[in-house]
Amino acid sequence: MAEVATARRSRLTPEREAELYRAVLDLLREVGYDALTMDAVATRTRSSKATLYRQWGGKAELVAKAIRCMKPGGLADIDTGSLRGDFVALVTREDDCQIEQNVALMRGLAMAVHGNPDLLRAFKEFVIEPELEEFQRVLGRAVDRGEVRADNPAIDYVVHMMLGAFATRAMIDELPPTQAFLISYVDAVILPALGVPTT
Repeated sequence: MAEVATARRSRLTPEREAELYRAVLDLLREVGYDALTMDAVATRTRSSKATLYRQWGGKAELVAKAIRCMKPGGLADIDTGSLRGDFVALVTREDDCQIEQNVALMRGLAMAVHGNPDLLRAFKEFVIEPELEEFQRVLGRAVDRGEVRADNPAIDYVVHMMLGAFATRAMIDELPPTQAFLISYVDAVILPALGVPTT
């Protein structure tokens, strides 16, 4: 299966693939997931639908991989030597404008995921599971350094806490999440839950 996927991906250069993903994200912001069509992607990117289907299989996989590509570098690549440093590096990879745009995009996709089993499966495979694995590696390093106890029950809920910060900021405060807000949230909520001192 992996060999088939590799054969499909090898037909495009990384630059062309990134260009296609950017176009998909632009279209998602313009029309949303439900109104997004492979025809529209083909037109916007000057590709054939056959190429798109050969490369990604369908809209759900294409969108999920575009979302994954949107993230500037993997969390697992961040290793500042401290858990707080890793979290700060994570939330400052994008400026406030990018954060606001991406949160709006993800909010719209969250609604689509609930009504579309194919999109949910693709999100789990290409976005959620890789992110969970990266968080586990970061937290594993913190455990190895002695910053977090291995039996701390909050370890299993770090991703939930982070997503909560992004998802509820607009609903409760009617403001977008910003770097300053996210760093204060890490210091006030996540690190204390993990037993990590912030001073």
